[in-house]
Amino acid sequence: MTSTTSTTALDPATTADTLPATKDAATGAGFTTAALATGRRTVLQFFRTPQLLMMGTIQGALFLFMFRYVFGGAISTRGDLNYVDWLVPGFLVTVILWTGMGAASGVAEDSSSGVYDRLRSLPIPRAAVMMGRSLADGALVGWGIFTTAIIGFIIGFRAHGGIGSILLAFLLMLVAGYAFSWIFITLGLISGNAQAAQGMSMLVIPFSFISNANVPVASMPGWMQPFAANQPVSVIINAVRSLMQGGTDVVGIGHSTAYWVALSLVWCAGIFLVFSTLATARFSKTQ
Repeated sequence: MTSTTSTTALDPATTADTLPATKDAATGAGFTTAALATGRRTVLQFFRTPQLLMMGTIQGALFLFMFRYVFGGAISTRGDLNYVDWLVPGFLVTVILWTGMGAASGVAEDSSSGVYDRLRSLPIPRAAVMMGRSLADGALVGWGIFTTAIIGFIIGFRAHGGIGSILLAFLLMLVAGYAFSWIFITLGLISGNAQAAQGMSMLVIPFSFISNANVPVASMPGWMQPFAANQPVSVIINAVRSLMQGGTDVVGIGHSTAYWVALSLVWCAGIFLVFSTLATARFSKTQ
């Protein structure tokens, strides 16, 4: 009896049949599969909470109407554009921040409710969970940009650049929205709860006001202008505004459109590398 059991346990054929199955079971889903699955889960959460989809649209409409019809008559712009054509491209970029900030509270809620603890226990790449979340949040930002652009056209905005340049401007905003989503994901992971995450995400919003989105930088105090002109939101706005309206001369800024697009991509790459590393490291840490 003992001899039979020992022979079976050491049988090469039996070992060859069982080990691969055990290895496959322990490996779990690959990076792409896990990222798409977690991204799909987050998107379904968005659809189950329609307020998330509607608030970006309503918020965009309110702010656009306010700046277009309340403040627009008192603001003069540089270049050959009227105020609405100058305003909307910058406003579309700031939608990245206003829409993306919801990611912080969503991540904090998943973290405090134990969802991420369960995902950490699965045999999947931990980085894939954060990648899936960022893809979903990037898609939500894209929805906010799309709906706000429609509202912009309703209130009189017109783009004067070529169709290729306009499409490139929207693509640049999607890239920027994806990069900035990692900032809010990181804030959500370190905040502890959804309420704290909401408050911490508001620390990013001043970048939308201390920029050239709504008023020219030249109208700001001299000590503020260097920061306002060179921070990433302003750089991306310069690129998008130049692409949509036909060049830097039209919108009244220096350098070339290619310069601002390249600098925007450098900022996006830096933000992505720094905050994706921080977010992945924080998520992977046992809590």
